[in-house]
Amino acid sequence: MNADEMIRLCKAHTMYTWNAGDNVNPLPVERAEGVYMYTVDGRKILDWNSQLMSVNIGHGHPRVVEAIANQARQLCYAFPASATAIRARMGKKLADVVPGDLNTFFFTLGGAEANENAIKAVRQYSGRQKILTRYRSYHGATNACMQATGDPRRWASEPGAPGFVKVMDPWPYSFSFGRTEAEITEQNLKYLDETIMYEGPHTIAAMMIETVTGTNGILPPPQGYLKGLRALLDAHGILLICDEVMAGWGRTGKLFAFEHGDIVPDVLTMAKGLSSSYAPLGCMALSDPIADYFRTNVFWGGLTYNSHPIGLAAAEAAIDVLLDEGLVENAARLEPVMRAEMDRLVEKHPSAKAGRCIGLFGMMDVQKNGQGDLIAPYNGTHPAMKRLGRFFLDNGLFTFVRWSHFMCNPPLCITEEQLHEGFAIIDRALDITDEVFEG
Repeated sequence: MNADEMIRLCKAHTMYTWNAGDNVNPLPVERAEGVYMYTVDGRKILDWNSQLMSVNIGHGHPRVVEAIANQARQLCYAFPASATAIRARMGKKLADVVPGDLNTFFFTLGGAEANENAIKAVRQYSGRQKILTRYRSYHGATNACMQATGDPRRWASEPGAPGFVKVMDPWPYSFSFGRTEAEITEQNLKYLDETIMYEGPHTIAAMMIETVTGTNGILPPPQGYLKGLRALLDAHGILLICDEVMAGWGRTGKLFAFEHGDIVPDVLTMAKGLSSSYAPLGCMALSDPIADYFRTNVFWGGLTYNSHPIGLAAAEAAIDVLLDEGLVENAARLEPVMRAEMDRLVEKHPSAKAGRCIGLFGMMDVQKNGQGDLIAPYNGTHPAMKRLGRFFLDNGLFTFVRWSHFMCNPPLCITEEQLHEGFAIIDRALDITDEVFEG
């Protein structure tokens, strides 16, 4: 099938996410290998975003492909109440590698389902109903997760499920809680404590956070925030859910992002890098006290594809690749390389406001003037940013351009040479936004 026919039929008979169908201009991908994608007409494109921040081990790894094929030959599907060898192995594997007392796992098809079930679990366990979340967050497109989300994509789903209370992040969009990271942490936690007082701590089951804010900024928490948050919530008997759908499985230079803060959440959710998206899979991990509760109390949640053998087989192999090939360590090793490239571009290009990364989880911001105002408004765009995105793709680099920002999240198998290759394209592209810089 040629590219035009592929695009025509996809647009005619399938729906695309977060867009009107007539506005979509899909990329005709034929195959992918390592850190590169290939279009139907043979173009080679550096995958600078791991597709959807998810193909952590890179594309087409033969160990994962073979594991999927072997599982398909043996057992493609088993109903959720059954026991299978792959389910047994994966539960044990996760208990061995996930830190702390997170030893019990509920397998879903993706991150949103993992978060939906986390919300159910903490409500059922605690007997409380409210969930605290943050405005700079995205937790998924299902019903409850849309209301947990602070991202403006939730607006079209409102009014939605009740019981969600949103608070400001340590890093708000337009002001600061302080000048140093210690001040920011202290002031944000004071504000959060006051919010908890107003809401009534006895009514709040849990707070759900992206351990590192993803789509809405790629924002690592300020110094001391995770430990301070954990202590504050513990003081009020409120559980902590860490959503690591995007930040988990090596993306930040540690296996899980919460390890940077020297804490362990009560509930951990994951997907994306869990199977490196070779097959759909998500997971809710429960700490021992919560898991013990559900050994004698019904968990009121269920999915036809709970513990799907194909997804579990993909994840088992993907985790082995991630660990055996040192990809978590590679992300940590290349973090200063990425940061140095970002700093170089900020120094060179007046429109480059800032860049930040933790591991290979990065983003750059584009500004419109010397006062540091972002080039596009909140939830808005700018013609130069559209041109920037077009230049990226036309010159062999795939990533997400959103509002005033663009993502830098390559597969964790990327080499230093390939990292420089991507930033060389970005370097040329930023001339576009420099042209509209107002001085």
